[in-house]
Amino acid sequence: MTSAQIATGIGLRTPHLREFLALRPPVPFVEVHTENHLCRGVMREALHDVRKSHDISFHCVGMSIGSAQGIDRAHLLAIRELVDEIDPMLVSDHLSMSTLDGTFTNDLLPLPYTEEALDHVAAQVDAVQTLLKRQILIENPSRYFSYRHSTLDEGSFMTELTRRTSCGLLLDVNNVFVTASNTGEDPVKLLRQYPLDAVGEMHLAGHDTVGSAGKALRIDTHDRPVCDDVWQLFAAAAAHTRAPALIEWDNELPTLDVLLSEASKANRIATKPRSAHHAVAC
Repeated sequence: MTSAQIATGIGLRTPHLREFLALRPPVPFVEVHTENHLCRGVMREALHDVRKSHDISFHCVGMSIGSAQGIDRAHLLAIRELVDEIDPMLVSDHLSMSTLDGTFTNDLLPLPYTEEALDHVAAQVDAVQTLLKRQILIENPSRYFSYRHSTLDEGSFMTELTRRTSCGLLLDVNNVFVTASNTGEDPVKLLRQYPLDAVGEMHLAGHDTVGSAGKALRIDTHDRPVCDDVWQLFAAAAAHTRAPALIEWDNELPTLDVLLSEASKANRIATKPRSAHHAVAC
């Protein structure tokens, strides 16, 4: 991952695992959902096999860093055991909450952006990094609404979080576009607010658009190709960071060839001369 150019990996999901291991395609890394591999057995063994030829990024979905009751220590210890065993290139989770009184939701719910929430999240990130003995990346969420009592914008919240904790930013470019569309903001202006010098990885994904209360609402579905608007926003981000990118596709999975084609497209866009991105550059 030392190249001056962005290198794009793919999210490796179970239906593609056997074909991936047979082909060992020339992508620089793959990303897996950490929680799918916490139990010992076939899925754990598969990671060791993948690790023989590819770097692995761990993307967690269950830390619930923003939950008021704090992170479940047993869950975090299980992650640490897996991290120590596999030694992934990156570990990440979301700026969100997904548990309430020990019950996990199926959604990554956004937080109010207040000083109190910032203090709490920073303490949780510090605790995770101390236990894992490594930096983690925190992903910006897709938002479908804004809290009235928020006192900070999302970019300021993320900037201060990375400053206080030295964590990195997992910049989900699709989430930036989805959030901007749903909240009536300009996506390029929203992109400018983030600490782009702290980006450790970028995500690219597809989203759906549905009608809600008489207007279009974009939903982060990860079930289709990246749209043209998100590709343009990615070009703007790629002009400011050399962090690796990832094609994230979780539902309505296509063939492995489609994922690899999307990764190749990301590399072509990222390596265009910066002058070619003048219309959307930050």
